[in-house]
Amino acid sequence: MIKTISDEYVYKKEVDWSLFNYGFAIPIEHQVVFSQVAGRFIQRGESKVVNLYLNGKSYKAKLNNNRIDKKFGPHTDIVQIRYTQNSDLAQALRGCFQRSYAYISKMKQLQEKGSKKHIPLPDNYKEYLAVYTTEYDDTYVLETIGSLDMEVLRDTISGQSERIMEAQFNFDVEDDTAGLKEKEQIVKIRKLNKKIGDNLKRLYGYRCQICGRLIGEKYGSHVAEAHHIDYSVKSLNNDASNQIIVCPNHHSIIHDVDPVFDRGRLIYIYSNGFEEKLVLNQHL
Repeated sequence: MIKTISDEYVYKKEVDWSLFNYGFAIPIEHQVVFSQVAGRFIQRGESKVVNLYLNGKSYKAKLNNNRIDKKFGPHTDIVQIRYTQNSDLAQALRGCFQRSYAYISKMKQLQEKGSKKHIPLPDNYKEYLAVYTTEYDDTYVLETIGSLDMEVLRDTISGQSERIMEAQFNFDVEDDTAGLKEKEQIVKIRKLNKKIGDNLKRLYGYRCQICGRLIGEKYGSHVAEAHHIDYSVKSLNNDASNQIIVCPNHHSIIHDVDPVFDRGRLIYIYSNGFEEKLVLNQHL
């Protein structure tokens, strides 16, 4: 039995055509887990074989660290998990996500031959693959989050306060109102969501992205919280691209005033006209 190290998390990947056929890339904001948890981080140009466990069965894949052209920005490395279209892993993933695979395959048939245009899944079809590190630096555990799991989450959190939901993600607050089956699905998703925020906290050294402060530093402590830009109770979007790391003061102010976030300028605009730009950003 492969056990995870403190349930460490690497990446939550939305299901797409590439996942079913070739593999997926791990964005820069998630690579911190590799360097801090999974042993020696592979250097640029290196590749190694890794074991991926899905539903208790082991599959082989390659972990690559590739150089990318500087014209794509300052992130000069791209980490990928790769496998072949006919591999056992690709076939197993298609079996786990039959609904979304059938939808994407149908849309592919309607595209022009040779088209590589991305096919987005409708909200009620969206499914995810979570990747967790283990006690071995060449072994990862894959966990599926299907459309049914997302439906249960949507029904359970309907009408809840965003502040309460974020407390669950930040501090492992449990929901005692959910039934047993619902609780199993919600705990799985909440664990994943918490790890997404935890990874971002590591990425920013527990500093607030708005003021840059490390709260509690003089006490030998650090207090940082993950905030959802588009409130998760409505969007169900807990990806890193929808989260920022803030100090408790800024988190409370944002929920009290509900300012508008300008993604283009990375600025919060308050109702009194005050504007506040993120002073730290490595992932948005």
